[in-house]
Amino acid sequence: MAPRTPLLLIGGILVLCCWTAIANAEEYMLYKDPKQPMAARIIDLMKRMTLEEKIGQMTQIERTVAKHDVMTKYFIGSVLSGGGSVPAKHAPPEKWVDMVNKIQKSALSTRLGIPMIYGIDAVHGNNNAYKATIDPELVKRIGAATALEVRATGIPYAFAPCIAACRDPRWGRCFESYSEDQSIIKSMTELIPGLQGDRPANVQKGVPYVAGQQYVAACAKHYVGDGGTVKGINENNTIATWGQLLRLHMPAYYDSVIKGVSTIMISYSSWNGKKMHANRDLITGFLKKTQRFRGFVISDWQAIDRITSPEHANYTYSIETSINAGLDMIMVPYNYTEFIDGLTFLVKNNFVPMSRIDDAVKRILRVKFAMGLFEHPLADYSMAKYLGHPAHREIAREAVRKSLVLLKNGKSSDQPMLPLPKKAEKILVAGTHANDIGNQCGGWTIEWHGKSGDITPGTTILSAIKNTVDPSTQVHYTKNPDPNHVKTSNYSYAIVVVGEVPYSETYGDSLNLTLPHPGPSIIKNICASTKCVVVLVTGRPVVFEPYLEQVDALVAAWLPGSEGQGVADVLFGDYGFTGKLPITWFKKC
Repeated sequence: MAPRTPLLLIGGILVLCCWTAIANAEEYMLYKDPKQPMAARIIDLMKRMTLEEKIGQMTQIERTVAKHDVMTKYFIGSVLSGGGSVPAKHAPPEKWVDMVNKIQKSALSTRLGIPMIYGIDAVHGNNNAYKATIDPELVKRIGAATALEVRATGIPYAFAPCIAACRDPRWGRCFESYSEDQSIIKSMTELIPGLQGDRPANVQKGVPYVAGQQYVAACAKHYVGDGGTVKGINENNTIATWGQLLRLHMPAYYDSVIKGVSTIMISYSSWNGKKMHANRDLITGFLKKTQRFRGFVISDWQAIDRITSPEHANYTYSIETSINAGLDMIMVPYNYTEFIDGLTFLVKNNFVPMSRIDDAVKRILRVKFAMGLFEHPLADYSMAKYLGHPAHREIAREAVRKSLVLLKNGKSSDQPMLPLPKKAEKILVAGTHANDIGNQCGGWTIEWHGKSGDITPGTTILSAIKNTVDPSTQVHYTKNPDPNHVKTSNYSYAIVVVGEVPYSETYGDSLNLTLPHPGPSIIKNICASTKCVVVLVTGRPVVFEPYLEQVDALVAAWLPGSEGQGVADVLFGDYGFTGKLPITWFKKC
């Protein structure tokens, strides 16, 4: 009989190998185990990551270049939709979900299976609808509704809120701001717990927190001073002392960090001549160390390119300067190979320390773990029902009502024109913005700059008026009526709706802030012959002093978005005016 010792030895070796394999498998799965502390998961994952995988996490690219081979070869950490970048025109939520999941599956197929985070701008017409009244509870509900609608498209990350202080309304992004007043802007940071969910008491202040799959990661922007540039020129220089910067532009960032905002986006602008994307003192020194922000810092679109003049003149320098300043993720969004190759070279040649890379990746992973992205990387169709949900439209309608500001009511205080009678023989509705949903929404709606016309479902102000008046009241609509027709038609009163055409960013910069043509002539032609109320649909104050005496009543409606019914609710007295100006309305520019 053969000796048994070798068999026992072989059996022992097999058992040992099996236990070793099991132990290795358990160790490998540590960062994927939701029962483990977040810090332990981050440490475990980072130990396994190569330099290439770490730099990939720091790279955000546009969805049009996020092909499978790109995601897997470069280990891309984030993807975004630029302004107007959609999977298809009028794409339903299911098509968005399919697109996001396809990109996510590519990310998950990589060696470590780190999910990518998909981001999108959630700043559009309705963002202004609630800025004119201090109602933090309403703002929080708007944030929660926005989170559900963003999640409905399979996206877990929103580039909102914009907490800029618009110190000069000539700025083309003033409509994205809540106010010139930090006390108002601070109260509006309640959008963050609306978007992300309430931070529990046991979660440390400054640490990102997202409550679950019905919420999204938020992004406070644009750090810092973007609304204080010289002459309101977009991306220009903000001249301010340290004390002025702290007092006029910084307070809302304190509140955002305390409320657990996940990310903060840096401004294109400069402070006293130094580009914010290159400002290590403010990003690393003040935001990360003094304010103890623990989420990740992201650049704006191609913003590091603009560190140099001309733009992209020395991209290697721009990479080195921005990363060493404290940026963690770069919104590239197209030239990803140049960015990745450049940063790799800088690290390998000690221009960017490995500790800086590790800090950036740790912050990015912290947000991804906080979001539950490792446990729930893929979206499904179950949230699609929330897109355009009737309850959300009611919240938006409430926001419109509460935002309207009454600037004039009657030729004298004892003869108010508003509220308007619902029952009248014949009324005139006119103006470029009375029957135009695109004009109501403004920029960042469907397309980057927005667009006039029937671009999205909603209720125009004209439709809202027809819905509100007595059935016996004749409503006549003409965009720009002939003055002789107005004189001879014997209207009971007229509602004239005029304002700005949609714009965004630099395209909205204005040196004079005049009311666009043909608004002034429409006002003159109508209000000279009949009692009229003018409703201004604008993203900011515009010069109205030359026409003020001609009108009987004047209402600032800002950008009411899809819910024009909220305007009619107040014009006809179903609700009273409660809005107050969030920004100074000047007589002339």
